[in-house]
Amino acid sequence: MKSGFDSGSRWGIKGVEDLGNGYAVGFQLEQGFDSDTGADTASNSAGKSFGRETRLYVDGGFGQVGVGRFGSLASGAGSYNILTGWAFGTSYEDQGSWTSFGKSNSRVNNAIAYVSPSFGGFTVHAMYSNGTEDDANKWSDNRHYYGLGLKYADKAATAALIFEALDGKGTGGEKKLGTGLNTYLKTLGLDLIKGDDLTTMDQRTAEFKDRKTAYSVTAGGTYNFGVVTAMGIYQYAWESEMYSQHAFGLSASAPLAGGTAKLGARYLLGKLDGDAKNVAKALDADTKYRAWNIDAGYTYPLSKRTYFYSFAGYSDGAKLYKDVENGKFNGWSVGTGLVHKF
Repeated sequence: MKSGFDSGSRWGIKGVEDLGNGYAVGFQLEQGFDSDTGADTASNSAGKSFGRETRLYVDGGFGQVGVGRFGSLASGAGSYNILTGWAFGTSYEDQGSWTSFGKSNSRVNNAIAYVSPSFGGFTVHAMYSNGTEDDANKWSDNRHYYGLGLKYADKAATAALIFEALDGKGTGGEKKLGTGLNTYLKTLGLDLIKGDDLTTMDQRTAEFKDRKTAYSVTAGGTYNFGVVTAMGIYQYAWESEMYSQHAFGLSASAPLAGGTAKLGARYLLGKLDGDAKNVAKALDADTKYRAWNIDAGYTYPLSKRTYFYSFAGYSDGAKLYKDVENGKFNGWSVGTGLVHKF
């Protein structure tokens, strides 16, 4: 049994007050949980009372300003996300979610977001986090997120262009050796150091440098032709001394037997850079990585608030990812279930 395979289980509280003269103030508190265990969950939300989203916002003729914790512009999550161009969004985990191939900054704390009024279907989106995890330390010791996006939407088409940056401030310092190395391995999608090996390595410490700023540019769009909705997405992401990569996705959805069928394919190609490349060479490992993925899904509405879903996906890696034990790049999944919204 798997909770939240199609979309994460959650509950929440929200409200809005009309202040008059076109102004309103509102709030949203949202927490994820595992429906099979009752445990709190949602990306980097462990231990938080409302980890999926916590925001206070003001609406007016100027647009909307929100503060709190929420998903970044290309995260696929939350009220200020504008990611588009992939039929499966961020559903179905390793095989289905766009963020398993594309880089994402997930949810960020201590954030402020702005959404402009619509100008001919176009809206401007901006976001800044003063500390993605914590802002209790001085500015130079906190990681900061910066996002800027342009979105277009009309009856048949949607499109978005997103630029994001996450600096590496405060990521260095003296750390346990194995735990410190795992932060780099996780970023690159490689096998993590675990078990006895991690325990042994963590008996030593090492001085780690601050990470360089990680950047990404993401462009996606959809167009509804009536009988089928076609979608495309592309991302270029890079971090000096670590990696640079391209991710592509083509997908489509179409009405079928009272429901909606979806089909998609993705391709990822990248290479290691700087220190990461030198380490790979020293270990006689490949300095380039590749992966491809295909997905198929179907949803069928049982009522206005309940739908059935099924999904199948397969991923295969090459070069550095050829034998890596990571379901994002080598694996398959099949799932079916129900989603009810209230």
